[in-house]
Amino acid sequence: MDDYDYVIVGAGSAGCVLADRLSRDGKNRILILEAGGSDRRVWIKLPIGYGRAFYDERINWKYETEPDSAFRDRKGYWPRGKVIGGSSSINALVYCRGLPGDYTDWQEAGASGWGWDDVHPHFNQIERRIATDGSVEGDGPMWVTDVKDRVHRINRHFFNAAREIGFSETDDFNGPEPEGVGYYRITTRNGLRCSAADAFLRPALRRKNVTLISEVMVERVTFEGQRATGVVYLRDGQPVTVRARKEVISSAGSVNSPKLLQLSGVGPGQLLRQHGLGVVCDNANVGGGLQDHTAITYYYKATEPTLNDELRPWWGQLWAGMKYVLTRRGPLSLSVNQCGGFVRSSPDVARPDMQLYFTPISYTTAPSGTRPLVTMDPFPGFQICFQPARPTSRGRIDIQSPDVSIAPKIDTNYLSTNKDIEDVIAGGRLIRSFVRTDGLKKLIAGTVTGDLAAFSDEQIVEDYRQRSTTVFHPVSTCMMGTDARTSVVAPDMKVHGLSGLRVVDASTFPNVTSGNTNAPTLMLAHKAADAILRGNI
Repeated sequence: MDDYDYVIVGAGSAGCVLADRLSRDGKNRILILEAGGSDRRVWIKLPIGYGRAFYDERINWKYETEPDSAFRDRKGYWPRGKVIGGSSSINALVYCRGLPGDYTDWQEAGASGWGWDDVHPHFNQIERRIATDGSVEGDGPMWVTDVKDRVHRINRHFFNAAREIGFSETDDFNGPEPEGVGYYRITTRNGLRCSAADAFLRPALRRKNVTLISEVMVERVTFEGQRATGVVYLRDGQPVTVRARKEVISSAGSVNSPKLLQLSGVGPGQLLRQHGLGVVCDNANVGGGLQDHTAITYYYKATEPTLNDELRPWWGQLWAGMKYVLTRRGPLSLSVNQCGGFVRSSPDVARPDMQLYFTPISYTTAPSGTRPLVTMDPFPGFQICFQPARPTSRGRIDIQSPDVSIAPKIDTNYLSTNKDIEDVIAGGRLIRSFVRTDGLKKLIAGTVTGDLAAFSDEQIVEDYRQRSTTVFHPVSTCMMGTDARTSVVAPDMKVHGLSGLRVVDASTFPNVTSGNTNAPTLMLAHKAADAILRGNI
């Protein structure tokens, strides 16, 4: 039996950061176990390639949710990274810290020590901010690149419309004034994706005290009494046991961390007994608390060329490819999410409650075997999208079998509060105000998804129920808090009622942040490492 100081389950965003931080002083022997394989793939490194990764079962868990009555019994598709780097290897690259008030929310929810003043230094430490002129601010390992000098020219219409409505502009959503409209920064380094594996794990793997074993499934955590002692993982179908002298840390993500805990006997007692599992710690909160951002996209035909015109014809693809190879620039070096903002849907709202996206491309998605076919429209087109920033609905993730190979049951429970319905109406009204401005009217040649400008509030909600989707930000299935009756882990990430076991990933968020969740996950792991090292001196 192999012994390590720390056994980290999952080489995703959080696991990569932990591997780096916990191994730096050379005193700890670290093992990282990852279900997926190599991230050295063209469609991972190429920024625009995440469109290909979206349905690739070789690097993607491809989860499916239960039918949700609020979404007219539609099932949701949840891509999650099953690859070194986790979802940071297949996401849309947008880097947003979230708004300072999000972390006030965390503190008020019981995550003491996780307010903005507490987390802000950790964002600064992980970031290397690259300006459009190539100048650098910060010396962190995660490259956060400003690409506003490379985006498509039709974005100017979005900004003109925002000015008409009265929204301010911000130079940096991660800066001191994050409210307003602006351009998204993305996690790229010299035109290539900079994942958590690139930024944190590869430097760690150069140390002799770090071991990575990929393409293995962790079956369960082992216990002696109430203390975690190691894990059992499956390699080529055979169980292998490793011991953790100090701690086991689950960084398997918002879907797989609650699954691992439940398979290990930590979770709702009745559920565990139903599947023939022994109960190590009865905690009904494991798997509960699920939150996620949902959004709806409105598609329009455009009066001037968009990325459809550049990337649909073969010669346009050839030119974009040549430009990328020669200069590491052009549309292949970017996310499709180029600009947007954090804005208030009404002057009466106390803080920004909507995240917006404006995208210079339009496409259709049609069934095609097991992998839907995404095709750019044969006309110039664009999208505008709103995402309610802080939903209040909560769902659950629970095991369906004691077999680790069986995906868990994901009950999203979207739009289950009046507040969330009100936010949908507010967001629809907000986008309606955009498309009625002179700034966007001159760009709109026609509607593709219905005439939002003429929708009533009831039609806004019904359209949302019929067409909205996840924005792929599931969190809070192992919530952090001081009260063991309402949470899973303490603010130091220790699982309540147990020793030697922590959870460090987005599943521990007390609630979802206002924007994209990858940056907060990196920060959370960086800060958690301090608590882990302090607790094991």
